[in-house]
Amino acid sequence: MNRALEPLAVSAAEAAALLGVSRSTWYDWHDAGKTPRGLKIGGRRLWDYAELQRWVSAGAPPRVKWAAIRGARK
Repeated sequence: MNRALEPLAVSAAEAAALLGVSRSTWYDWHDAGKTPRGLKIGGRRLWDYAELQRWVSAGAPPRVKWAAIRGARK
């Protein structure tokens, strides 16, 4: 994806498409604590695009482990 056109945040459907899974699978993973938490904006949950890239690069760890990894980077 062209960096100038990268979105800041993506919907569940877009996050799922980026990972090659269905929206329902994405929500199953999310409900099970396997994805980053995401941001609640105006009643919608969106995921930071750059964070999703870092999460996948880190091996897509469960949310608790990902939060620890993120905390260590700050």
